[in-house]
Amino acid sequence: MAVMSDYSIGQTAVLILGGGQGTRLYPLTKSRSKPAVPVAGKYRLIDISISNCLHSRLDRLYILTQFNSDSLHRHIAQTYRFDMFSKGFIQILAAQQTPKNRHWYQGTADAVRQSLERLHQRQPENVLILSGDHLYRMDYRNLLRVHTETNADVTISVFPVDRPRCKDFGIMKINDKEEIVNFVEKPSTPEEIEPLRVPGETFQKYKIEPKGREFIASMGIYAFKTRTLFEALSEHDGSDFGKNIIPAMIKNKNVHAYFFDGYWEDIGTIASFYEASLSLTRPVPDFNFYDEDFMIHTRPRFLPGAKINDAQVRSAIICDGAIISAGATVERTIVGLRGVIGEGAYVADTVYMGADYYDGPNNAFEDVPTGAPPLGIGAGTIIKGAIVDKNARIGRNCRISNEGKSGDVDQTNFSVRDGIVVIPRSAVIPDGTVI
Repeated sequence: MAVMSDYSIGQTAVLILGGGQGTRLYPLTKSRSKPAVPVAGKYRLIDISISNCLHSRLDRLYILTQFNSDSLHRHIAQTYRFDMFSKGFIQILAAQQTPKNRHWYQGTADAVRQSLERLHQRQPENVLILSGDHLYRMDYRNLLRVHTETNADVTISVFPVDRPRCKDFGIMKINDKEEIVNFVEKPSTPEEIEPLRVPGETFQKYKIEPKGREFIASMGIYAFKTRTLFEALSEHDGSDFGKNIIPAMIKNKNVHAYFFDGYWEDIGTIASFYEASLSLTRPVPDFNFYDEDFMIHTRPRFLPGAKINDAQVRSAIICDGAIISAGATVERTIVGLRGVIGEGAYVADTVYMGADYYDGPNNAFEDVPTGAPPLGIGAGTIIKGAIVDKNARIGRNCRISNEGKSGDVDQTNFSVRDGIVVIPRSAVIPDGTVI
């Protein structure tokens, strides 16, 4: 498919929403924002959206942040730097109180509304609005091409879903010109859902096989004419695009749909994070970090290669600086940067995020209780069906399993969400603990 000219792309500014409080991803968001959550062992979720932008030749990026933003700010500052001969930039727009506005961001639309002054200064032709916590690949130039050719006021990227998933998304109805004529945010009743059903021919028109999917959902990706964005946010005081702004615009604006049927996952819950992460360990995952034509960028750490000492490893991702000791078994697991697994340990169906530093007297970056186990997973420990956050210290001969776990549980050194055990960042699990 043809893409837009570099000139047209240069007239587009990008706003990446840094996410709200991320309560459904707790405790991974206890001390970081959603876009800063590690993924695939060495990346952050924000790297996905930024990499998509850079591959799309979009290099004028604003990142809107608010909750637990220190980790995200540090990652952006250490990772993305443009040279002096480029007009590109990545600028953090942190929520702030001003003489005109004493409120923090109240939603997606309100976050953009409070940031419009920066766009006033540059006057781009279009504004592309993205979320910073989705896992997908997209060349936004194709979306912007459709946006320009249809003279749309706003173009929304959409994808097909089946009926059970409707309750999780904004669901739309379109006419034969791909104009959106109805938009309902997270419909749940038959009365709301049935009028939004679309025929299979609609998908086939875009060479998309319906596969039982009869509805189209918003991906939370919006391309606005800048003038239209300013008008919409001044005329409507709603705080959210899906709930307030888009439904109001449908009445008198050209709201267009752009169809997408590639891999896309909203990393909004512990279950979705866990499942999307473990899917990366398949021989050919749905989302492939090994695509050389569309690499995902992140901060280089200059760590040594992983060391595997007479251990068994099956269907796993082992990241730089990891050390897996003799007799250990690792199956369907991600071992993050500097991850250490002790002798004879068994780790399966687990997302282990590794550590920010190696253990030692000169690397005491955190307050560590006297007698705490070393960083990593201790010898003889068994872990199944878990997420182990960074800098965790799990002792020897522990037993951590998701078997029989249900409901939400929060203890000092672990939580349970969606039937998955989560060991929080910097947790200390003594020798012999059973969870």
